[in-house]
Amino acid sequence: MEHRKLNVLFICTGNSARSIMAESLTNNLAVGGGKFVGYSAGSQPKGQPHPLALETLASHGCSIEGLRSKSWDEFAAPGAPHLDFVFTVCDSAAGETCPYWPGQPVTAHWGVPDPPAAGDEAAQRKAFREAFFTLKRRIELFAALPFDKLDHLMLSEQARDIGRQAA
Repeated sequence: MEHRKLNVLFICTGNSARSIMAESLTNNLAVGGGKFVGYSAGSQPKGQPHPLALETLASHGCSIEGLRSKSWDEFAAPGAPHLDFVFTVCDSAAGETCPYWPGQPVTAHWGVPDPPAAGDEAAQRKAFREAFFTLKRRIELFAALPFDKLDHLMLSEQARDIGRQAA
């Protein structure tokens, strides 16, 4: 891999909770080790981040400035950032036909349960915390990989293995 920040796109259908949290985590708290620029998108964006996603991020010291729900079409359009990695974080998005990503980025599924579907507000708050820490741990594991020593195939395998791990 080149010696530049690597672009990571996190995809979820609505781009309002899990993918938004992964984007922020990648860009904050040195979770990504300064190696990455995180982005997020959805196949059917809800138009705004979930308030509990923003609350969870802010309560753990992550900036929420500039976070917005956006379509994955932005990242398949001319002039979009070159993507090095594309990770789906919800099962629905993993089953969808994604746009063509130029440059053959490494892809993997890092499924996390949907916090808004957890039930009442208390259950949702707990689910958002759990999603936050699961994503944080996976991003930390990913950032610790020896990128300079792994080829594309090995990076793909390692990324998929991280997605199979719990928090």
